[in-house]
Order: sequence, then structure tokens, then C-alpha cells
Amino acid sequence: MNVWSDGPDVDLVVPVYNEAAVLQQHVWRLHRYATNHLTCSWRITIVDNASADGTDEVARSLAESLNDVRAIRLERKGRGLALKTAWSASDARVLAYLDVDLSTDLAGLPPLLAPLLSGHSDLAIGTRLTRNSRVVRGARREFISRTYNGILRAALAASFTDAQCGFKAISRDAAARLLPLVQDDSWFFDTELLVLAERANLRIHEVPVDWTDDPDSRVDIVRTARDDLKGIWRLGKDLARHRLPVEAIALELGRGPIVPPARPRFATQVVRFGLVGLLSTLAFALLYLALHPLFGAQAANFAALLLTAVANTWANRWFTFGVTGRLGVVRHQVQGLLVFGLSWAITAGSLVGLHALVARTTPVEEILVLTAANLVATVLRFVLLRGWVFRARRAAPESGTRAASQPLPDRTDARPAAARSAATLPAPIATAGPDHASTTMETSR
Repeated sequence: MNVWSDGPDVDLVVPVYNEAAVLQQHVWRLHRYATNHLTCSWRITIVDNASADGTDEVARSLAESLNDVRAIRLERKGRGLALKTAWSASDARVLAYLDVDLSTDLAGLPPLLAPLLSGHSDLAIGTRLTRNSRVVRGARREFISRTYNGILRAALAASFTDAQCGFKAISRDAAARLLPLVQDDSWFFDTELLVLAERANLRIHEVPVDWTDDPDSRVDIVRTARDDLKGIWRLGKDLARHRLPVEAIALELGRGPIVPPARPRFATQVVRFGLVGLLSTLAFALLYLALHPLFGAQAANFAALLLTAVANTWANRWFTFGVTGRLGVVRHQVQGLLVFGLSWAITAGSLVGLHALVARTTPVEEILVLTAANLVATVLRFVLLRGWVFRARRAAPESGTRAASQPLPDRTDARPAAARSAATLPAPIATAGPDHASTTMETSR
């Protein structure tokens, strides 16, 4: 029998919708595994999202027959809503969730929980997209998953590898800070939570998992993809406009940089910028020569310049100007693309001038002219990157109003982070109210 005093170490949440046929079998399997393999105290929480097939009755029966199982009934659908409700009401140190089909091998559960129980990490996620993961699923779903995570890396500068694997855990302190900021109540919940955690400089631990596709999955892929793209757009705008207090969360939970990085001196910046520029120019020339036969001079120039501009901004950000971390990375790329626009105008204008003066030009002549134009654009780019995109004012609070509305913790306060959090961010989501009508909970006997 699993016994705890004030609350379990781990709360294993299982969101379900119309799973009456398989719920009992899978919960028994999870319960057996936890009993035999988890050395910490634990509890299983089944959250029924407005099922209409008797799932609620099965969940209640399991809560009555098994010591370590409880059941929650919601009258609204949404995996994100289920996790917000269960996690916000939980008294466990670590909050986890698993898909009811248990597609992820449960052998990954101890390594998922260990870094959170030890205090080393703030979140832990299972990943199906690393070399050490073993995955059985169709090519279509594999392509969709990799494409989606690629979009996240490009659009939101995410560094985690798998946003949507139904195998995650979070510390209670981190959940108390992040859950009130997560707007999505459906499938985008996972992505939004992870991006906010990463921007708050929280530590995310990844566990390669063995994963087998569930052929009975009821996820509407087209609708989910559309909603996810909308969520990415909304979240990107909120982060770019500094509407979310991720910096305050980093400070509150002690995940800021140990020593603020020193900015390189001007002479060092010039040398490093020159090295990056040299590599960018070589890459541009190779791309241009490769694309010219396919698309023509102007299109090849635009594509080559765009690709090298993204890489150039990324390299100059950390190598030339000493900007580290994820904060502001999307804004920096947007500003870098504006600088790219000016560079493109200069180089495109040089091509127009060359073609006006010379009736027939060769790619080599065009490369020489574009190289000269790129030198002019390079000087302009350095001035704009140093004085506008990566200027030194980053270290100060970027908005006095925002700083006032999200006060930073008093470092003389001896209370733990969980106790101080109530004074600095919104309270956790309530588990009852107009939006959660008819919510009931059955605890084990």
C-alpha cells in the first residue's frame, strides 16, 4: 500500500475522453507499475473531460477500489483544461501526466521523475525525436511531428525536441508560476507551457522514450495543426510585446544566469563581426551560384541573402555581441530581417545597375558586383546590429510599467519560492466556478 502524510511526492494525471472500454485495463497497468517500480509516494488522478460513454462511472469505480486513485469529472473538453485543473488542485511535489493509451513505455517514468524529485530540474519531458528514442508509428505522423517541432524552433526559437509527447512532469513551484499564464485549454497547452518555461530560463530535462502509436487515436490532426499554428502566432506576439512576465519567473525561481555575461569590447566585436561576415559572404556566394541556374539572378540573390541573414543574426547574437539565453531571440530575428531588407535593397540595386550598364553579364561578374555591394551592406549591418538590435540596454527592465506590475522578489525574504509566488503572480487556476460547473471529485477510500 502506498502511504503519504501531507501529500504524495508525485501525482500521475491521466486525462480521458470517452475511454470507458480501455480505462480500467490501462489504469490497472499503471497502478501495478507504480507499485512495483516507484520508490516515492504517488497517486493516480483520472480527469474525465465530459465523456458521454460511461467513462466517469469507470473512473469512480477505480477510485473506490484502488487506494491510490482519485477521479475528477469536468463538463468541458480539453487536455489542457484537464491538466490545469488537476495540477492546480494537487498537493504533490511533482505533477506528471500520461496519455491514457500508455503509448510511452512506462520504463521511462522513473528517469522522468528523478530530476524533479531531486530538485535538479523544473520540467521533464519524454521525447520521441532523438537518436536514442525508439518509435513505432506511420510515416505521416512522423513527418507531421517533426515538421511541427521544426516550426517551433524556427518561429519561437524552442530548443526542446518534442513538444507534444504525452509524457511530462513539472515541479509544483514551476506549475504555480506558469499555469496562470497558459491560455490554451486544448492540445497547444503542452507547447505553450514549455515555451514559457524555456523563456523563463527554467531547466527542462528530456528523456528518450520508447513509443508505440495508438491506432485508435481520436486526435483531429488537421484541426489540431490549425489551432497549433494560431497558438504559435499568439504566443509569439505576446512574447515579442513583453506581455508575459517570464523574466520575473526566472528570478523568483532562481533560474537566472549565475554571473551576468560581459559584453565584448568594441574592437572584439569588430573582429568577430568580420569573421561572421566572411563566413556569411562565402555561404552567400555558394548559395547564389547553386540557385542561379534554377531561379535567375534576382530570386537567387534574395533567397541566398535571406538564408544567410538568419544564420548571420543568430551567430552575431551570441558570438559578436555576447547575448545569451532565449529572451528576446524572436524580436532579434525580426529586427535582423529588417536589417536584411536594407541589405537586400542595396545588393538588388547593384544588380539593377550592373544590368543597366552591361547588356550581357556572367554569374562571375554578378558575384563581383554583389560582393562589393555586400561590403557596403556589411558596414550598415554592423552599425544597426550594434546600435539597435543588440544594444546594451537589454540588462535593464524593458518596461517600467511591466516591472511595477510584476514586482521582483525581495531577496531578504526567507520564505520559500512557493510561498512568495502568491505575492508576485496571479493565483493558480481555481478548480470550480462558472467555467468548471458540475465539477466533482472522488477520492479513494
